[in-house]
Amino acid sequence: MTRALGISITDADRSVLGPLAEHRILIVPQVALLLGVSEGAAARRLARLESAGLVHHERIFHRAPAVTWITRRGLDAIEHRLPQPRLDLRGYRHDVGVGWLWLAARAGTFGELTGLVADREMRAADARAAVAGRPVQYGVGLGLLGSHGQPQRHYPDLMLDTSGGHRVAVELELTAKSARRMARIMTGYASDASVDAVLYLVPTRALAQVVSDAARRAGISDLVHVQRIAPDGIAGASAANVRSTRRSTSRSADRGAVGR
Repeated sequence: MTRALGISITDADRSVLGPLAEHRILIVPQVALLLGVSEGAAARRLARLESAGLVHHERIFHRAPAVTWITRRGLDAIEHRLPQPRLDLRGYRHDVGVGWLWLAARAGTFGELTGLVADREMRAADARAAVAGRPVQYGVGLGLLGSHGQPQRHYPDLMLDTSGGHRVAVELELTAKSARRMARIMTGYASDASVDAVLYLVPTRALAQVVSDAARRAGISDLVHVQRIAPDGIAGASAANVRSTRRSTSRSADRGAVGR
């Protein structure tokens, strides 16, 4: 146990606060899986962290698990440099889904990994690199400049570094982007030699076709792999599902990476 900001923080607390820093939100079942405890025990720990001002913890939707996000005080307590996340109800389902994918990746669903980075950490790492005048590590260039003259970049939901030495971008695509935006993203992936494969996870056949068509038009059908997920499978994912899908996508993602 250590003390930070006058608060006693255990190793278990840090094992929650660290992942919360990397994600916009996590729900109670995800924290339970992370700690290897019951949902009740996870909820009690989160309530304790909330009473210390380290997290926000509340039920947003009726009959849905309570959601948690880290506060600035929580980030400072673990000396984390990421900005404080903000709850965005428009992206709630997607953020919950990314949390399950991150847990699945930790459990080995995508094979043995040497690196696993989520969107918030990628953006922060690239921002630090840009300030220091170093090349960015993660963002895929879109060939456009932002309002401040900085190159616009696209970030996948997860970036995986496999034990085979390949880099795989994982995209959870729950709704269709505009054709122009999708084309820019595909062109960005086509021109980025650091990404060996892109895995799109989509809930519908129509959306799978949209992604496949965009990849074909960009000439990277061999780079982009599309896999269907159950329409309600992300929000309703369980610990058992996360643990039991270890073999489902790891081989296809790494095979695609080798083909680059």
